[in-house]
Amino acid sequence: MNLSDPKDLASLLEAFLLASGKPMSVERMAELFDEIERPTPALLRKALEVLDKSCKGRAFELKEVASGYRLQVRERFSPWVGRLWEERPQRYSRALLETLVLIAYRQPITRGEIEDIRGVAVNSQIVKTLLEREWVRVVGHREVPGRPAMFATTKQFLDHFNLKNLDELPPLAVLREMEPEPQPIDVEDAPVPAALQARADLEQDLEAPREQTSFRSLLAELDSMETGLKTDFDDLRDETEREEDQPVSDEDRRDY
Repeated sequence: MNLSDPKDLASLLEAFLLASGKPMSVERMAELFDEIERPTPALLRKALEVLDKSCKGRAFELKEVASGYRLQVRERFSPWVGRLWEERPQRYSRALLETLVLIAYRQPITRGEIEDIRGVAVNSQIVKTLLEREWVRVVGHREVPGRPAMFATTKQFLDHFNLKNLDELPPLAVLREMEPEPQPIDVEDAPVPAALQARADLEQDLEAPREQTSFRSLLAELDSMETGLKTDFDDLRDETEREEDQPVSDEDRRDY
């Protein structure tokens, strides 16, 4: 193999990346060669360009992220490739994602500053999860009373979200456009799982028929119950005051 030929070198780098299973920097690739045969960084980058071109039209691509280069399946194939794994990808709460977005766009930022922006307290479990996944880290402490920790994102965060650096973060306006509008849900029209419906039918056959009340009709009934309820008690107060002003007779005193 001619290691001075970018084409031959590209094939070797492809083998490195396939075997590594994680991003590799140019410096890390160079360490895998003996000193006498080690290609220059410029030659390694030239070979990476050749490798990138060879991926055209293939199901995978060469992607540069924060930690280096990696070979990965193209995003358009992910809905089908994801079926190879029985475990579903972990879904994160909206609160966690909002916290992560604020750290990414406002870093370094303290927990108190996140709470001021979101208007609610940040659950300690959210911060713990982000730290355990190594998406965020403590980069210092704000010089204010209490010296709260300041959080920032990590290379692992950039790698996970397929970013080379923070400049590749989409503008916040784009994120707002991506958020779907909330759709009204009609509880009564929502489909009932087949197993649950079958069980309900069975119980209905065994039990005596009884009148069913929907959630909507229940709310209407509660509204009707509230109609006409007395909310102004000023007249009662006036009657009480008048009773207190009346003199107490000797007979009433004897009763006490």
